Amino acid sequence: MRFLFHCDVMANPGEILIEATDICVAFGSQNVLDHVGLLVRRGEIVTLIGLNGAGKTTLVKTLLGLIKPQRGAVRRHPGLRIGYVPQRIDRDPVLPLNVLRFLTLAGGVSKASLAEVLGQVGLGDILQHPLADLSGGEMQRVLLARALLRRPDLLVLDEPLAGVDVTGQTELYNLIPQIRDRYHCGVLMVSHDLHVVMAATDDVVCLNHHVCCTGHPHSVARDPAFVELFGTSFAKVAAVYSHHHDHVHDATGGVVPLHDDEHRHG
Repeated sequence: MRFLFHCDVMANPGEILIEATDICVAFGSQNVLDHVGLLVRRGEIVTLIGLNGAGKTTLVKTLLGLIKPQRGAVRRHPGLRIGYVPQRIDRDPVLPLNVLRFLTLAGGVSKASLAEVLGQVGLGDILQHPLADLSGGEMQRVLLARALLRRPDLLVLDEPLAGVDVTGQTELYNLIPQIRDRYHCGVLMVSHDLHVVMAATDDVVCLNHHVCCTGHPHSVARDPAFVELFGTSFAKVAAVYSHHHDHVHDATGGVVPLHDDEHRHG
């Protein structure tokens, strides 16, 4: 496996930030990733979806260099800066850690920078608030602010809506493209939901240990059932996507190719 690290990333729209090719990861006898590929360009939002246990977190950890695959390569743009937002962190209710302390644990952060990123993620003056007292939505925004302090070229969001209510989800959906535009970065977002992804997503990758399909999302704002369930505002920033499978799965999960006239999956 090869990782390329250099300096001075040029903010050129459309340049490849990170590319994984032919990634295979197994834990014991369990194949978690089977010849998986993924690519994210600057200015692009890619959503990785799949059911729980499909290998999404393993793929993200491989991209971040935390897992070494048995096969395949990850290539990063020279000097790539990555901002990572985990799905959750454990917050000890008795630990006296406030937002200011949490955001400055690594040091080298000015108050001006803190104020700037907190404003960008829609948080006011909460630096003295105990971390344990924050709502799910506030905590996700704090984690996002921490990632933005790195001035990332690539922003990786692992289940960014976990523990966030519907109103907060809508706000975060709207926020992510704004951050992409402000930082001229690429975004890789991970979701377990096979039906609802961001309308702003440029590409969707469906993972089930291998890449089942990729495609572009389509707005569902005109779908009455979706609008009724989530509301007009949420429908405008969420989408389902259509795609074509070139295979099905047998009873053991194996891949069975389809004939050309059977390529009808939407």
